[in-house]
Amino acid sequence: MEEKILYEDHPSMFRNHPVWFVLCLVLSLVLVGLVLLLYWWLQVLATKLTVTDHRTILRHGLLSKHVNEVYHSDIRNVQIRQTFLQRLLDVGVIAIASAGSGAAEIVVEGMRSPGKIKAILDQGRRESHTSE
Repeated sequence: MEEKILYEDHPSMFRNHPVWFVLCLVLSLVLVGLVLLLYWWLQVLATKLTVTDHRTILRHGLLSKHVNEVYHSDIRNVQIRQTFLQRLLDVGVIAIASAGSGAAEIVVEGMRSPGKIKAILDQGRRESHTSE
C-alpha cells in the first residue's frame, strides 16, 4: 500500500521574517540584498516538511541531504511556537518528538498554518493508535 501525502510545504520567507524580507528588498538596490535573498531562498528551497498518512519527514539540504522521519505511531509530543507577529501571519515553529528521545526529532521554523499541520498529525496519531 502506497503512502498518501497529506501535507507538503517549504518554510515561508516573508511571513516568517517580514522585516528581514523587506530589509533585503531595500538592500537589493545595492546588490547586497540580492545575495542575501538568494542565500535565504536557497535555504528555504532546501527545506521541506512532508506529512503522509504514516509518517512525517523533514528533508534539508541541496548538495548534501539530511532526512529525519518520525512515524505517527511513535509521536508523543507536537509543539507549536509562535510570536505575536507570527500568530497574525499564521506561521510558526513546529516541533515533533517521539518516545525514542527526550528532544524533538523534527523542528522546522517558518511553516505556514502550523495549527493545520498539528491537526493532521493528531489525526494520524489517533488512526495509528486505533489500528494497533
